[in-house]
Amino acid sequence: MNLNDLQKAWEALEKTIDLSPIHSEKQYRKMVELADMLSDVIGPSKKHPLLNLFELTSELIRAYDLEYFNVPDAKPQALLSFLMEEHGLKQSDLPEVGNQSVVSQILSGARELNVRQIHSLAKRFKVPVGVFFERAH
Repeated sequence: MNLNDLQKAWEALEKTIDLSPIHSEKQYRKMVELADMLSDVIGPSKKHPLLNLFELTSELIRAYDLEYFNVPDAKPQALLSFLMEEHGLKQSDLPEVGNQSVVSQILSGARELNVRQIHSLAKRFKVPVGVFFERAH
């Protein structure tokens, strides 16, 4: 690994985007905007060339959410179940998560939400993405 090449690549990336830990509400909004754009472009693809960038931005958002927002200490499937009930939704009403079978597996705990699903749900329900990440105790 050549550090000079890495530095040049990093400087070029920084001219395009501020990919750094989030320390302000303004940075947070910009990172969420970027994650929204990436989510729209990537869609359900598991091999899109921007997927790693989306996952990095989501992780930065999650870290900020956990530090600055009062995130409920609930299992992601319990929170999803609660939000579905509050909004009068059935399992088939969440195409951004997957088909009814996938939603059922998530609600039962047999399957975990992935980063794309978490971001889509946070956007839909207007909650911080961090609420869907299970915290270690």
